[in-house]
Amino acid sequence: MPSFHPIDLDPLPQDSPLRLAASARGAVFRGIADEPVTDAASDAELAREYIGQGELSPKSVANTQKELYRFLTWCREEARKRFQQLTVADLNAYKEFIRNPPPEWVSATKWPRADPRYRPFSGPLSDASRRQAMIAVKGLLGYAEQTGYLRRNPARLVRNVRAAQGSRITRYLSPQAIAHALEAVAARVAETPAAIRQRERDRFLLVAFAQTGARLNEIVGASMGSIYSEGDGRWWLDVMGKGARPRRLPVPPAMLAALRDYRLAFGLPPQAGRADRMPLVLSSRREEPVRITDEAASEALKAVFMAAAGRAASQGDHDSAAALRLASTHWLRHSMLTNHANSGVQLKTLQDTAGHANIATTAAYLHKRDHERHDEIVGSGARLLP
Repeated sequence: MPSFHPIDLDPLPQDSPLRLAASARGAVFRGIADEPVTDAASDAELAREYIGQGELSPKSVANTQKELYRFLTWCREEARKRFQQLTVADLNAYKEFIRNPPPEWVSATKWPRADPRYRPFSGPLSDASRRQAMIAVKGLLGYAEQTGYLRRNPARLVRNVRAAQGSRITRYLSPQAIAHALEAVAARVAETPAAIRQRERDRFLLVAFAQTGARLNEIVGASMGSIYSEGDGRWWLDVMGKGARPRRLPVPPAMLAALRDYRLAFGLPPQAGRADRMPLVLSSRREEPVRITDEAASEALKAVFMAAAGRAASQGDHDSAAALRLASTHWLRHSMLTNHANSGVQLKTLQDTAGHANIATTAAYLHKRDHERHDEIVGSGARLLP
């Protein structure tokens, strides 16, 4: 059984002796090809130094830590090699390993890393996820070569994972499935103040993700004052998107009403001021305002989806039930973009709302032409039969 004990991958503080030593050595030995410019004495120390070098957002740091923890653990437990011993064949083997990790590396529950039940994977990785994983690994080994920690970098000869581009988005919920989810959370029995707070917060989360198309960390990372009006009856939500790019999202009336009910359940005034820095998404278990984690918000909505799947199945809506059982928070982003694209909203409007750099990414949400093509062919085929 492999060991999944924690590895410290927190970025080195600015005044860390290791970081200061690396900087000093870089100043003295810069230009001398064979002299390392890092004092990292282990692969894990080098990974910490690498993570701390870039000006990454907290979300990017967390994602890089996750990927490098997986890789470092694989090196120790499966390859049984340090970076200096890795070959091109080893890295290609890791690329295949993460396609379908063995059962002992997998847990459906996201336990904290310090918990003995923690496992690095929740299941097989898609090609897109494998691509991102290998980008993190190749970035680390490239840094190792640049600092002299590695004499040669085998990752240079490893091809990137090819991820399908421009394919249709299929992981989304229909308006009927979302209606089941709204009914499920509204029907939740809440007999204590904490249960009422949880029900209203989860209903707000469901409405907010379904109506803004925001990413998980964008909603959880926002503050109460991020939702505001400029006095003309239009309400907005300010979020910080990928690459630390700010984005302003329209807030529909249903989301505003859900926000007011949610705030009232927490004993707050129905409306926040623009300068209110209180977290937008609060823990229902605490009396004082404490922001919940991305993982807690995700699990809260998964519970809503599972309850909604039961309701849908009991009403004979098995298509919605099947989708809801698989759904995650990110499906609500896909749902908002897909449903608006198919309703005739211009792709440029959706591109700006979604924060997509390329409009081709947004176009993947447009299924209307496929639906029309299907109906035309099927209708014509029916007339050809006796």
